[in-house]
Amino acid sequence: MQFCPKCGNILVPEKKKKGVILVCKKCNRRYRLKEKKLLAEKFEDQKKEIVVMEKDEGLKEFPKTKIICPNCGNDEAYWWMQQTRAADEPPTIFYRCTKCGYNWRSYG
Repeated sequence: MQFCPKCGNILVPEKKKKGVILVCKKCNRRYRLKEKKLLAEKFEDQKKEIVVMEKDEGLKEFPKTKIICPNCGNDEAYWWMQQTRAADEPPTIFYRCTKCGYNWRSYG
């Protein structure tokens, strides 16, 4: 991982015709890549970790809980937690009704 010498922001690899360069998204400076092989491998590894799902794909694998849906009154919903605020704040719990598909959240 490299940082911009001008502003200190993380440099992001960007593929160009002649190879990969490092770009600062804050001040838009561009730098030549010093360790091509090492950074290219890390960049490729990051691509493999990204998971794209369709709208409701995999939803049935989420845990269920007993909670009243504010939209239809059903008493069961899928739930998941996500860190939406600062790291020292509790995570947000999201719910999706198993009957009508309504989404809502609860701040911990």
